[in-house]
Amino acid sequence: MTTITSPHNLQLKALRRLQSKRGRELAGRFSAEGEDLIEAAERAGREAVEGYRLAGTRLGGAKFHDVEAQALAAVSALGSSTRAIGVYEQRWASGPAGPLCVYLHGVGDPGNVGTVLRGALAFGASSVALGSGCADPYGPKAVRASMGAIFAVALARTDTLEELPGERIALVAGVGEPLRGPGSALAGAVTLLVGAEREGLPEAVLSACDRVAQIPIASESLNAAMAATVALYEMTRSVAPSERLASRVRAS
Repeated sequence: MTTITSPHNLQLKALRRLQSKRGRELAGRFSAEGEDLIEAAERAGREAVEGYRLAGTRLGGAKFHDVEAQALAAVSALGSSTRAIGVYEQRWASGPAGPLCVYLHGVGDPGNVGTVLRGALAFGASSVALGSGCADPYGPKAVRASMGAIFAVALARTDTLEELPGERIALVAGVGEPLRGPGSALAGAVTLLVGAEREGLPEAVLSACDRVAQIPIASESLNAAMAATVALYEMTRSVAPSERLASRVRAS
C-alpha cells in the first residue's frame, strides 16, 4: 500500500469522524487507538475493518495502512505518540444476558462506562446493559478505559427494566442491606443496577427492583465504576474463575 502522507487524506478524514458520536452512529464503527487495544482485539478474535499505523512499524495486519507520523498524529484522539489505530464494527447484543448482568443508568462519564466494562470482564459478567443517559461505550475515552474489554464483553441497550435477567439488585449509597455474594456459585440470574454517583438511580428504577443493597464504606459514596467493580467482586468471590469464564462465553 502507498504511504499516507497528508492529514487531509479522505480515509483519514473518515477516521477522524469516528471521534464523534454522530460519526460512529452513521458508520456503525469505532476506532481503537494504541497497540494494547489492537492486541486485545486480536485476542478476542475481533478483526479490524481497516487500520492505520506509523510507517515502518508493521503493526496490525494486512488491512493496516502506513501513515507518516505527522498525519497519524493529526487524527489521533490521544494527541501524540500514537503508533496504530484500528477501526472495528460495533457489536450490540439483542438484549441483556445472564446469569450476571450489570445495568448502568445515567452514567454519563465515558471513563466510568469503560472501567465498568473492564470490571465486568475481570469478574465474568455475561453482559453490560446501558439504559438512559449513559455515555457511548464506543467513544474514544470509554474504549481506552475498557483496556480491551470492549472487544470481549457483550453490550446491550435497553429501554425497559423488564428485559434485565433474574433478580434485580439496586446499588444505593447508604441504603438497604449490605451487599452479600452467593455462598458458592450464582444460584440464579442476577442484574446489578448502578447509577451515577451524584444522581443515583431514579425512583422509577428503584421501584422496579427486587431489592436495594449498599456497599458498606467509610466515606459517603463511590463513583459508578468503583461501585460496580466492588459489587461484581462480592457477587463472584466464591465462584471459581473457570465458572466465571463459562458464564461470559455462554453470553457471547
